[in-house]
Amino acid sequence: MSELLFAAAAGVPMAAGWSLHVLRLRRRVEAARRDLLTGLLTRDAFAERATKVLAGGRSAVYVIDLDKFKEINDTHGHAAGDTVIATTGRRLAEWADYNGGTVVRLGGDEFAAVARVYSLADLSWTLNELTRAIEEPVSVDGRPLAVGASIGAVGYDPRADDVDLSTLLRLADEQMYAAKRSGAGWLTALDLTPQAETVNNRRVGRPGTSGGTEAAA
Repeated sequence: MSELLFAAAAGVPMAAGWSLHVLRLRRRVEAARRDLLTGLLTRDAFAERATKVLAGGRSAVYVIDLDKFKEINDTHGHAAGDTVIATTGRRLAEWADYNGGTVVRLGGDEFAAVARVYSLADLSWTLNELTRAIEEPVSVDGRPLAVGASIGAVGYDPRADDVDLSTLLRLADEQMYAAKRSGAGWLTALDLTPQAETVNNRRVGRPGTSGGTEAAA
């Protein structure tokens, strides 16, 4: 009996050590699914969660690009730019949590999100709220920096629409680009038909397309 008790007692540290190892491994896996600057999900993790949101009911896909971000970097330095990106990521995460959605940093100063909406009126209200949240000045070294954004959005109803996340992101991206060019702030797609040509599965004019250049942010 004493031998059994001794063996059991000896196994306790081993079990505790294994539990700690598993916990650390899970944390590493979770960290690998996060953007280092903002803490937002990486693209693969976002796509997984976004697809579930879309399947759950009426929702909308958004592409958000900060306006004149290069000027912030050039005028105030990259540290200030990083603060703006990190703050924007936090604001988007809070907005997404409130609206039952998820958000990702696509790269640079561009983000995407999927969140619940229930009508066109709700989408317009949500876009106005999102714009206000992003455009709150960001404090850097005690100085408020103005932040602007262009947003494109497209509504989706799984009961009526048969398109995938990639197509919805493309449509929202088109509207974001149109909003940036026109100074409209935000625009929504009227239907689910892409308007712009693509190269390498990206809108013509995007970085990564043959000969294309993006308008200044």
